[in-house]
Amino acid sequence: MKTAVISGGAGGLGRALSAALQSEGWQVVLIDLGISTLKATDTQIPMQCDLTDAEHLAATMAQITARFPRIDLAIYNAGITQIGAFDATDDASHRKVFEINYFAAVAMARHLLAPVRAAQGAHLAISSVAGFSPLYHRTAYAASKHALEGFFKSLRSEEKEHGVHTLIAAPSFVATNIGNDQRQDDGTARPGSATDGMDYMTPEDAAAEILQGLRKARPMIPVGRIARAAWWVNSLSPRLFQRLMERQIDGQR
Repeated sequence: MKTAVISGGAGGLGRALSAALQSEGWQVVLIDLGISTLKATDTQIPMQCDLTDAEHLAATMAQITARFPRIDLAIYNAGITQIGAFDATDDASHRKVFEINYFAAVAMARHLLAPVRAAQGAHLAISSVAGFSPLYHRTAYAASKHALEGFFKSLRSEEKEHGVHTLIAAPSFVATNIGNDQRQDDGTARPGSATDGMDYMTPEDAAAEILQGLRKARPMIPVGRIARAAWWVNSLSPRLFQRLMERQIDGQR
């Protein structure tokens, strides 16, 4: 039986990925800060962990790797967003976004290098359209996702010699927390809670596309029609993409 570890496992996309993998015969370890909504079964193992606490993360990873010395898939899905103009945010909130979206994923990857190599498995980072393009009122979020992509694209070349795939999935808007953003005073909010998006996908549809890309070992997996269009337009003309993005924002005002 193959084993996957998913951070942000209690979120909508994390749960959808877990369900899809289990339907294909996998066992899944789900990591999140709050796991009260997750059911423990023979094939689903919830583990509570604060990914931004180095000692807590190390202890959790030690438990996982002791039980599963071979891990076929590590999915870096934990994240938050921040919605608001740069001039209305502060340095502390910017660092908070990076701690969860970037540094936690990097630390988790370091702990899982050996077991993923042992299985000749895969690292799969869940990024965003904002990971390869600009996004209005998302300076910290876009920067953190750009950093995440830069890290895993670079790691790809190092892990290739160990028979490990390193993949990035970039969804557009996945409706996981619409109406439940639990937005803080600093503008940070639960992922998938933005109300200014378009062409929303369900977590189940997004998970299906991500796992299809995984099966095909596609290094970059734009998820959804908006993400695919954004990928191609931004690749061909970043300037055109920025103009189209700004025009879309103007139309929503």
